[in-house]
Amino acid sequence: MDLGTTTTPTPALDRRTMFKAAGLTGLAVAAPAAGAVGALSAPRDLDPFDLDFEVVRRQRPVDLVARGFVQLRDRFERGHETYERLSPTGSRGRIQFGGGHLRVSGTSPFFTLFRSQTRQRSPYAAVVVDVAARGTSRGTVMSGLIKDADNYVVARYDGNAATVGLEVSVGGTVQTLGTAAVDVQKPFRLGFGLTSTTVVAFIDDGSGFRPLVKGNLSGILDLRRPANLAQYRNGFGVRAPSGAVVLDGVVAGYFGQLGLRDPHLVTRADGTPYIKDNLAYLTFTQAGLGFFETAHWGVWTMDVRTFELKQVANLFFQRDGNRTVLGDHAGHIVLDEANDRWIIANSTWGDFSGESVQVNYVTLPKRRSPLRGVHVLRTRRLPLPLAQLPSAAVGQWDPHLVRIRRRWYVGFVNAREFFNFYPALARSKAGGDFTDLQLVGADAAKVETEGPVLQKFGDRWYVMASNGDASPAAIRGQYPVYNLAMKQVGRLDAPHPTNIPWPMVIPVPLRDNRTRWLLVTFNGTQLDEDLLGYGTHGDLIVMRAERDTRGHQFPPLRG
Repeated sequence: MDLGTTTTPTPALDRRTMFKAAGLTGLAVAAPAAGAVGALSAPRDLDPFDLDFEVVRRQRPVDLVARGFVQLRDRFERGHETYERLSPTGSRGRIQFGGGHLRVSGTSPFFTLFRSQTRQRSPYAAVVVDVAARGTSRGTVMSGLIKDADNYVVARYDGNAATVGLEVSVGGTVQTLGTAAVDVQKPFRLGFGLTSTTVVAFIDDGSGFRPLVKGNLSGILDLRRPANLAQYRNGFGVRAPSGAVVLDGVVAGYFGQLGLRDPHLVTRADGTPYIKDNLAYLTFTQAGLGFFETAHWGVWTMDVRTFELKQVANLFFQRDGNRTVLGDHAGHIVLDEANDRWIIANSTWGDFSGESVQVNYVTLPKRRSPLRGVHVLRTRRLPLPLAQLPSAAVGQWDPHLVRIRRRWYVGFVNAREFFNFYPALARSKAGGDFTDLQLVGADAAKVETEGPVLQKFGDRWYVMASNGDASPAAIRGQYPVYNLAMKQVGRLDAPHPTNIPWPMVIPVPLRDNRTRWLLVTFNGTQLDEDLLGYGTHGDLIVMRAERDTRGHQFPPLRG
């Protein structure tokens, strides 16, 4: 169930502070062959300034229920007993399933909740019911999460009052979190979205879902706690003074995204892009229903020929000492085969309150791939160097890890205050691990520069970042490029959309022993900012270098 995918023109630059084209196909990715060791390598003297990038695709997949992560889909084609039928008032009415409809009727008031057997492992959920054209105009329809007759959280449409709203019942005490008048004709769809503690009611009357009411469960019901969430199931309900209410279907599952940002290529420890069968694996911050704490992290594939996107994993986190499930994001996944492990590092935005953000990590055995399915992982703090930095830090985020000549290098952002930040680089001792780091350097002259990405061009490694709209005019809208001593040596020649777009460069090995260079980034375009506030960006933007280069920057993956 989706809100629609859009392709939009490049907007003008209009960055705010944090608190206030066409498709393209190309050669297929080279497959590893027996003689791959002898394949041409990239020219030693290639550097990032040899490449000029231009935009080739902009897209924005927007899904209320994440595609590929549907837990419940029912078109009511036949009678069944898959739902627990509950009534807060004691009168359920007459219930009839089958023929593509669910009909609940009565000659006196009735109220029925249908609790399914399906649920999500994280407080990122969506439930959508299809309301049929037939039935009384005075009925109320609900979609959401249900524990029992006295405990539920739902979006509701009240036909008698012509309003949509959010309703929470705890121990039989009902609270309304908000309502909005709506002029809607049946049939239509009623949607419920939950991201962390934020809930939103949606209506789709044929032109796509639109959010109408936003509320927050803080202080009422904490579904971030696994013991609480485990008691709730996907469900829906109807009530009316009399007559019949008719539904045509229900779909529920993990919440999808309103926008995609913070693209980060999954790599091997030596920086080799994780590209298999023409699919590059990337992580994205998936925008939720409000500010940063409502977003979460997912793994997606992008076809390097057509740029088609598909979500393949949902990642959620519990931290040491924190009993809640959070949507931490903005990080990097590395396959470290030498140590038979995956390294997952990200930023603790999942419960951001303006006090601090840090980089956390977890390692998994190689056999436990995080690139498919749903994962709830327990992380701990990555000890990034602080004392040697040019100024005290209130936050660190956006980690990128690579092993270069027996040393781990970790790029990250250091913040003086929210939001005044700059890129930094740390590294391990020779033969050391990524958890034992010393500062290499930092560009403390920057004031809004983030998204550090380490990338190899030719035989040299570079650190690239992005200067946001609050940067001084002379450097605003640039991608600074640093050497491994964190000395700026130039800037990348590529369009710089609004916000602070990460320069995620992807070297794609082609069959003719050449490399195609892509750059995946994002902009600051919000979705319904008037209601949802800042944090629902952005459009995903794909660029391509004007020319391919000879040789393979990295050999194609084996296995």
